Amino acid sequence: MMNTIWWSLPLTLVVFFAARWLAQRLNTPLLNPLLVSMAVIIPLLLLTATPYEDYFQGSKILNDLLQPAVVALAFPLYEQMHQIRARWKSIITVCFIGSITAMISGGALALLMGAKPDIAASIMPKSVTTPIAMAVADSIGGIPAISAVCVIFVGIMGAVFGHSLLNLLGISTKSSRGLAIGTASHALGTARSAELDYQEGAFSSLALVICGIITSLIAPFLFPLLLLLFG
Repeated sequence: MMNTIWWSLPLTLVVFFAARWLAQRLNTPLLNPLLVSMAVIIPLLLLTATPYEDYFQGSKILNDLLQPAVVALAFPLYEQMHQIRARWKSIITVCFIGSITAMISGGALALLMGAKPDIAASIMPKSVTTPIAMAVADSIGGIPAISAVCVIFVGIMGAVFGHSLLNLLGISTKSSRGLAIGTASHALGTARSAELDYQEGAFSSLALVICGIITSLIAPFLFPLLLLLFG
Protein backbone atom coordinates (compact mmCIF):
# COMPACT_ATOMS: atom_id res chain seq x y z
CA MET A 1 0.00 0.00 0.00
CA MET A 2 2.70 2.47 0.96
CA ASN A 3 4.75 1.61 -2.12
CA THR A 4 1.74 2.23 -4.31
CA ILE A 5 1.15 5.63 -2.73
CA TRP A 6 4.80 6.50 -3.24
CA TRP A 7 5.10 5.79 -6.94
CA SER A 8 1.63 6.47 -8.35
CA LEU A 9 1.92 10.28 -8.34
CA PRO A 10 5.44 10.45 -9.88
CA LEU A 11 4.40 7.84 -12.45
CA THR A 12 1.34 9.83 -13.47
CA LEU A 13 3.28 13.09 -13.81
CA VAL A 14 6.18 11.56 -15.72
CA VAL A 15 3.93 9.68 -18.15
CA PHE A 16 1.65 12.69 -18.76
CA PHE A 17 4.43 15.22 -19.39
CA ALA A 18 6.32 12.74 -21.56
CA ALA A 19 3.14 12.17 -23.57
CA ARG A 20 2.59 15.92 -23.85
CA TRP A 21 6.16 16.46 -25.04
CA LEU A 22 5.73 13.70 -27.61
CA ALA A 23 2.46 15.20 -28.87
CA GLN A 24 4.06 18.63 -29.27
CA ARG A 25 7.14 17.17 -30.89
CA LEU A 26 5.24 15.14 -33.49
CA ASN A 27 2.38 17.68 -33.76
CA THR A 28 -0.44 15.16 -34.10
CA PRO A 29 -3.75 15.10 -32.18
CA LEU A 30 -3.68 11.29 -32.25
CA LEU A 31 -1.08 11.44 -29.47
CA ASN A 32 -3.43 13.10 -27.02
CA PRO A 33 -1.61 13.20 -23.65
CA LEU A 34 -4.57 11.78 -21.73
CA LEU A 35 -5.06 8.97 -24.23
CA VAL A 36 -1.37 8.07 -24.23
CA SER A 37 -1.22 8.24 -20.43
CA MET A 38 -4.15 5.84 -20.16
CA ALA A 39 -2.56 3.49 -22.69
CA VAL A 40 0.60 3.36 -20.58
CA ILE A 41 -0.70 3.41 -17.01
CA ILE A 42 -3.65 1.01 -17.29
CA PRO A 43 -1.57 -1.93 -18.64
CA LEU A 44 1.09 -1.18 -16.03
CA LEU A 45 -1.47 -1.39 -13.21
CA LEU A 46 -2.77 -4.66 -14.63
CA LEU A 47 0.71 -6.14 -14.98
CA THR A 48 1.65 -5.23 -11.41
CA ALA A 49 -1.77 -6.26 -10.04
CA THR A 50 -2.13 -2.83 -8.45
CA PRO A 51 -5.68 -2.05 -7.29
CA TYR A 52 -7.07 1.14 -8.77
CA GLU A 53 -8.05 2.33 -5.29
CA ASP A 54 -4.40 2.24 -4.19
CA TYR A 55 -3.26 4.05 -7.34
CA PHE A 56 -5.97 6.69 -6.91
CA GLN A 57 -5.07 7.35 -3.29
CA GLY A 58 -1.46 7.91 -4.24
CA SER A 59 -2.32 10.50 -6.89
CA LYS A 60 -5.45 11.93 -5.28
CA ILE A 61 -3.97 15.42 -5.19
CA LEU A 62 -4.32 15.60 -8.98
CA ASN A 63 -8.02 14.83 -8.70
CA ASP A 64 -8.37 17.49 -6.01
CA LEU A 65 -6.84 20.05 -8.38
CA LEU A 66 -9.46 19.34 -11.05
CA GLN A 67 -12.10 21.65 -9.61
CA PRO A 68 -9.77 24.68 -9.22
CA ALA A 69 -8.57 24.05 -12.77
CA VAL A 70 -12.15 24.18 -14.08
CA VAL A 71 -12.81 27.36 -12.11
CA ALA A 72 -9.67 28.90 -13.63
CA LEU A 73 -11.31 28.59 -17.05
CA ALA A 74 -13.46 31.56 -16.01
CA PHE A 75 -10.53 33.96 -16.56
CA PRO A 76 -10.46 33.70 -20.37
CA LEU A 77 -14.25 34.09 -20.27
CA TYR A 78 -13.84 37.38 -18.44
CA GLU A 79 -11.43 38.65 -21.07
CA GLN A 80 -13.94 37.83 -23.83
CA MET A 81 -16.91 39.31 -21.98
CA HIS A 82 -17.44 42.07 -24.54
CA GLN A 83 -17.98 39.52 -27.30
CA ILE A 84 -20.15 37.34 -25.10
CA ARG A 85 -22.45 40.29 -24.29
CA ALA A 86 -22.78 41.10 -27.97
CA ARG A 87 -23.61 37.52 -28.98
CA TRP A 88 -25.36 36.06 -25.95
CA LYS A 89 -28.57 35.16 -27.81
CA SER A 90 -26.66 33.21 -30.45
CA ILE A 91 -24.48 31.54 -27.81
CA ILE A 92 -27.46 30.38 -25.74
CA THR A 93 -29.23 29.11 -28.86
CA VAL A 94 -26.21 27.16 -30.06
CA CYS A 95 -25.62 25.59 -26.66
CA PHE A 96 -29.30 24.71 -26.23
CA ILE A 97 -29.53 23.02 -29.63
CA GLY A 98 -26.19 21.29 -29.08
CA SER A 99 -27.19 19.98 -25.65
CA ILE A 100 -30.54 18.65 -26.87
CA THR A 101 -28.87 17.00 -29.87
CA ALA A 102 -26.19 15.39 -27.71
CA MET A 103 -28.74 13.98 -25.26
CA ILE A 104 -31.13 12.70 -27.90
CA SER A 105 -28.38 11.16 -30.04
CA GLY A 106 -26.95 9.32 -27.06
CA GLY A 107 -30.13 8.19 -25.32
CA ALA A 108 -32.26 7.47 -28.40
CA LEU A 109 -29.53 5.58 -30.24
CA ALA A 110 -28.84 3.43 -27.18
CA LEU A 111 -32.54 2.57 -26.84
CA LEU A 112 -32.89 1.82 -30.56
CA MET A 113 -29.95 -0.58 -30.32
CA GLY A 114 -31.65 -2.48 -27.52
CA ALA A 115 -29.94 -0.99 -24.47
CA LYS A 116 -31.71 -1.19 -21.13
CA PRO A 117 -33.09 2.09 -19.72
CA ASP A 118 -30.33 2.37 -17.10
CA ILE A 119 -27.64 2.06 -19.79
CA ALA A 120 -29.38 4.61 -22.02
CA ALA A 121 -29.67 6.96 -19.03
CA SER A 122 -25.95 6.55 -18.40
CA ILE A 123 -25.05 7.39 -22.00
CA MET A 124 -27.43 10.32 -22.36
CA PRO A 125 -25.32 13.00 -20.53
CA LYS A 126 -22.10 11.97 -22.33
CA SER A 127 -21.24 15.43 -23.63
CA VAL A 128 -20.98 17.34 -20.34
CA THR A 129 -18.17 17.35 -17.80
CA THR A 130 -17.82 14.28 -15.56
CA PRO A 131 -19.28 15.52 -12.23
CA ILE A 132 -22.41 16.88 -13.93
CA ALA A 133 -22.80 13.79 -16.12
CA MET A 134 -22.58 11.47 -13.11
CA ALA A 135 -25.13 13.51 -11.17
CA VAL A 136 -27.52 13.67 -14.13
CA ALA A 137 -27.22 9.94 -14.78
CA ASP A 138 -27.94 9.17 -11.15
CA SER A 139 -31.02 11.43 -11.15
CA ILE A 140 -32.60 9.69 -14.17
CA GLY A 141 -31.81 6.11 -13.15
CA GLY A 142 -28.46 5.64 -14.85
CA ILE A 143 -25.15 4.28 -13.61
CA PRO A 144 -22.71 7.11 -12.78
CA ALA A 145 -19.61 4.97 -13.35
CA ILE A 146 -20.71 4.17 -16.91
CA SER A 147 -21.44 7.85 -17.51
CA ALA A 148 -17.91 8.73 -16.41
CA VAL A 149 -16.45 6.28 -18.94
CA CYS A 150 -18.68 7.67 -21.70
CA VAL A 151 -17.67 11.24 -20.86
CA ILE A 152 -13.97 10.37 -21.01
CA PHE A 153 -14.42 8.55 -24.33
CA VAL A 154 -16.37 11.42 -25.91
CA GLY A 155 -13.87 13.97 -24.57
CA ILE A 156 -10.91 12.12 -26.01
CA MET A 157 -12.62 11.70 -29.38
CA GLY A 158 -13.39 15.42 -29.47
CA ALA A 159 -9.88 16.41 -28.45
CA VAL A 160 -8.30 14.07 -31.01
CA PHE A 161 -10.60 14.44 -34.01
CA GLY A 162 -12.73 17.54 -33.31
CA HIS A 163 -10.49 20.19 -34.83
CA SER A 164 -9.68 18.04 -37.86
CA LEU A 165 -13.42 17.70 -38.51
CA LEU A 166 -13.95 21.45 -38.14
CA ASN A 167 -11.08 22.08 -40.58
CA LEU A 168 -12.62 19.59 -43.02
CA LEU A 169 -15.94 21.42 -42.82
CA GLY A 170 -14.22 24.75 -43.40
CA ILE A 171 -15.26 26.27 -40.06
CA SER A 172 -12.64 28.86 -39.18
CA THR A 173 -14.41 31.36 -36.89
CA LYS A 174 -12.85 31.04 -33.45
CA SER A 175 -16.08 31.51 -31.55
CA SER A 176 -17.87 28.90 -33.66
CA ARG A 177 -15.06 26.39 -33.24
CA GLY A 178 -14.90 26.96 -29.51
CA LEU A 179 -18.64 26.61 -28.98
CA ALA A 180 -18.74 23.42 -31.06
CA ILE A 181 -15.89 21.78 -29.19
CA GLY A 182 -17.12 22.83 -25.74
CA THR A 183 -20.64 21.62 -26.49
CA ALA A 184 -19.56 18.24 -27.82
CA SER A 185 -16.50 17.30 -25.79
CA HIS A 186 -16.56 19.32 -22.54
CA ALA A 187 -13.34 19.82 -20.55
CA LEU A 188 -11.00 17.63 -22.60
CA GLY A 189 -11.98 19.34 -25.83
CA THR A 190 -11.76 22.71 -24.10
CA ALA A 191 -8.22 21.98 -22.95
CA ARG A 192 -7.25 21.18 -26.53
CA SER A 193 -8.94 24.36 -27.80
CA ALA A 194 -7.09 26.46 -25.21
CA GLU A 195 -3.80 24.98 -26.37
CA LEU A 196 -4.49 25.96 -29.97
CA ASP A 197 -6.07 29.38 -29.50
CA TYR A 198 -6.85 31.50 -26.43
CA GLN A 199 -10.11 32.96 -27.76
CA GLU A 200 -11.33 29.59 -28.98
CA GLY A 201 -10.62 28.14 -25.56
CA ALA A 202 -12.65 30.90 -23.92
CA PHE A 203 -15.74 30.16 -26.00
CA SER A 204 -15.27 26.44 -25.45
CA SER A 205 -15.19 27.08 -21.70
CA LEU A 206 -18.40 29.07 -21.99
CA ALA A 207 -20.12 26.27 -23.89
CA LEU A 208 -18.92 23.74 -21.31
CA VAL A 209 -20.61 25.67 -18.51
CA ILE A 210 -23.85 26.53 -20.33
CA CYS A 211 -24.33 23.01 -21.71
CA GLY A 212 -23.75 21.54 -18.27
CA ILE A 213 -26.54 23.72 -16.86
CA ILE A 214 -28.92 23.01 -19.74
CA THR A 215 -28.33 19.25 -19.56
CA SER A 216 -28.87 19.08 -15.82
CA LEU A 217 -32.16 20.99 -16.13
CA ILE A 218 -33.63 19.26 -19.17
CA ALA A 219 -32.41 15.65 -18.91
CA PRO A 220 -34.92 14.62 -16.19
CA PHE A 221 -37.79 15.71 -18.45
CA LEU A 222 -36.31 14.55 -21.77
CA PHE A 223 -35.35 11.01 -20.77
CA PRO A 224 -38.91 9.83 -19.95
CA LEU A 225 -39.98 11.17 -23.36
CA LEU A 226 -37.21 9.16 -25.05
CA LEU A 227 -38.33 6.06 -23.17
CA LEU A 228 -41.89 6.63 -24.39
CA LEU A 229 -40.82 7.08 -28.00
CA PHE A 230 -37.96 4.60 -28.33
CA GLY A 231 -38.15 2.33 -25.29
